[in-house]
Amino acid sequence: MHLALFQPDIPQNAGAIMRLGACLGVPVDLIEPAGFILDDRRMRRAGMDYIDRLTLIRHASWERFQADRAPGRLVLLTTKAATPYTGFDFRPDDILILGRESSGVPDHVHEAADARLLIPLLPGLRSINVAQAAAMVLGEALRQTGGFPAAQTLANQAGG
Repeated sequence: MHLALFQPDIPQNAGAIMRLGACLGVPVDLIEPAGFILDDRRMRRAGMDYIDRLTLIRHASWERFQADRAPGRLVLLTTKAATPYTGFDFRPDDILILGRESSGVPDHVHEAADARLLIPLLPGLRSINVAQAAAMVLGEALRQTGGFPAAQTLANQAGG
């Protein structure tokens, strides 16, 4: 499982997602250009000391990401999807991709996605914070695939 950030705009959100990845042992792919300098103090503050434990893979462009990314399905989280993430069958090698806070992802990224998922919201509400969306969907994906670190540790202790 990977999280991928497509040209993030807000350093605090990127830091929170990087902290999420570090705490859950999920690598984060950062597809540049970002809307901030990567050593931004706001990003580091949001990520706290956890960022040093993160596997961060930086890609200079969408094209470099496509050429160098880990194998697996691209699963786009978008408000323009019809499939709720709660009804999707995740796989351990899925790459959950999140768009820019200001504009999502361009059409060519939508077209490259193997699946497009949304978070069901009340009528008239458009979206939630990208870091919250990442946490919700990643949590379900890890639950389905048995990928939570605690679950792996407990299974190893039980001999399974």
